[in-house]
Amino acid sequence: MTKLEQLIEELCPEGVKEYRVADVADTFIGLATSVTKYKADSGVQLLHNSDISEGKINVQTLEYITDEFAQKNSKKLLRTNDIITVHTGDVGTSAIITEEFDGCIGFTTISSRVKDTDFLIPEYLCVFLNSNLCKEQIASKTISDRNNLNLASFDEILIPIPHIDIQREIVRILDNFAELTAELTAELTARKQQYDYYRNELLDIKDADVPFKTLGELSKFRRGSFPQPYGNAEWYDGEGAMPFVQVADIGEDMRLVADTKRKISTVAQPKSVFAPSGSIIISLQGSIGRIAVTQYDAYIDRTVAIFQDISKEILPKYFVYQLQRIFAIKEKTARGSTIKTITKEEFTSFSIAVPSINEQERIVEVLDKFHALCHDISDGLPAEIEGRRKQYEYYRDKLLTFKELT
Repeated sequence: MTKLEQLIEELCPEGVKEYRVADVADTFIGLATSVTKYKADSGVQLLHNSDISEGKINVQTLEYITDEFAQKNSKKLLRTNDIITVHTGDVGTSAIITEEFDGCIGFTTISSRVKDTDFLIPEYLCVFLNSNLCKEQIASKTISDRNNLNLASFDEILIPIPHIDIQREIVRILDNFAELTAELTAELTARKQQYDYYRNELLDIKDADVPFKTLGELSKFRRGSFPQPYGNAEWYDGEGAMPFVQVADIGEDMRLVADTKRKISTVAQPKSVFAPSGSIIISLQGSIGRIAVTQYDAYIDRTVAIFQDISKEILPKYFVYQLQRIFAIKEKTARGSTIKTITKEEFTSFSIAVPSINEQERIVEVLDKFHALCHDISDGLPAEIEGRRKQYEYYRDKLLTFKELT
């Protein structure tokens, strides 16, 4: 018998009672009105829904509001051990506020502050909010057309709360499991850094005899479109439906996701935004510079652009790798933590080296091997990390499932 099983048998043999979030935590919505005029170069840091990943904060865009405005909203300031939850988007995903983010303020996020930490530890609450058990409850409460969870519905989520010693043991088990995954992720990060280094070295060609040309000279560049007829187009999976690619559908492995979230009718869609399989596309909004070579026919959203009529003097795959390099450099030199905007004129003016086709083939062969090592979803570290992640989710749900107290 494991330690956890012994604790359950000793401390809650009759079952575990469920409580509403509102019973055990004080909850509130972060700033919910426009803060544009209150933004500053320093002050109180804003945390957005996009900064919340499972169990931790990963800041995507570093932004601040003035101290004066923050003080006017002092009741919304976050404290260490508060839990911040996605309100719009991937609703329910939650992270604990660490000392690093103490005093920050959320923007349209949900925050929870445990009332009695001798009854419920914040780490256990965060684990449960991220579980599939909780996500199933959330799915029945979200506003489907906006994927939005309101505070009243959040307060009604039911949480099984065992004895605090059992909570601590569950958190300990899952932390150990997560640590193993973190080690693999760190190794993968190191591999990717190595890949980035060799990619940039290979593509940073300084030979004076190698010509440079702009992206505008090497290809045509066309932005996608809203689904047509605009404002009256329905998403559907019926006969004749075509995938509709948005930024979120562009993976980090230079491929599209296996199945897009949206599909549209091919009727009335402009031919200019049709991307046949094998097209090179790039994101223009949000995660700007995410690139993919499409593996199926699709239409593309206006937040995505397609390269067409690529010059015969450049290999498409070499072109893709050069695009990756360009945006890796842009990310490092951009103000703030991410590239926020880029115009068509800026984009098409970027120049790249165009060596002989034989040299391009050699570079592509080397980079393909590095890329496969780091990104192949069917083999290597990414697949092992994905397997660990699924195991973690499975055991987390098992550990959070108790006999109901009658």
